[in-house]
Amino acid sequence: MNYRELYENKRHGTVDFPFELYRVGKNYPRYQMPFHWHVEYEMIYVKSGHFNLIVDGRSYTMAKGDCAWIGSGAVHGGIPDDCEYYCLVFDLASLFKGMTICSDSLAAFLASADLFDGIYDKNSFSSAIIKMIFDKMDIADDGYDLCVIGLLWQLIGLFLNDQRQKRTDGKKTGRNHKFKEVFRYIRKNIDQNITLDALADLTDMSPRYFCRAFKKMTGKTPIEYVNYYRIETAGELLLISDASVTDIALNCGFNDMSYFSKTFRRLKGQSPSSYRRSLNK
Repeated sequence: MNYRELYENKRHGTVDFPFELYRVGKNYPRYQMPFHWHVEYEMIYVKSGHFNLIVDGRSYTMAKGDCAWIGSGAVHGGIPDDCEYYCLVFDLASLFKGMTICSDSLAAFLASADLFDGIYDKNSFSSAIIKMIFDKMDIADDGYDLCVIGLLWQLIGLFLNDQRQKRTDGKKTGRNHKFKEVFRYIRKNIDQNITLDALADLTDMSPRYFCRAFKKMTGKTPIEYVNYYRIETAGELLLISDASVTDIALNCGFNDMSYFSKTFRRLKGQSPSSYRRSLNK
């Protein structure tokens, strides 16, 4: 079985309500958030602990009660620290398609898809609205979908009125596009030999300059990140599939079982078999 395309083109929510809530704790198949991007928007709410969020190369430390808004197309990832966090992924373009009410304001907002305003601390008004959205999604009682959309309208109005949302950094988009290609390549070729030269070629950078730029964005060298992503994928597959440890290792690009076990133990703190048993109890 080839697991490379697992969750590829995943639909979040339904056609008439394109929202999906993910509750992430230590026993979640993918506890850490590997770097990725998507056309949908995303909100993050930290329920407990701390979460180090990196968006387009900028790092933010989130504490309990803090919220974040991530724009469409932003490259992001994160590392939880004894943390439980919620993620809400939603498709605004689909939700507002064909809508004529406030169409000019919506068009202005959607045209700012790559804008990100960082963290909203737990005492901010925007954070309070985001928290209410998460509460409604979590309870999912009668009429919750209408409440979520109403709160989202209010949040977008605040964003449009907030001058901090305006950015003038024109260099970000080009570089982010190149790094998106790198993350897409790693995901699609996880079972293949991935070389530094191949990754650097995708960005039109020299291997040396690419290494510096990549580490600045992710905090890891390219090879460290490839191994990290492979182990995170392997950990997820150990929990959601019945495939053997050997098959999972091969599908995640490890041809040497000894090296796979050693790398898995170093990054996860236990062997692949122990990891599967401990989280499937």
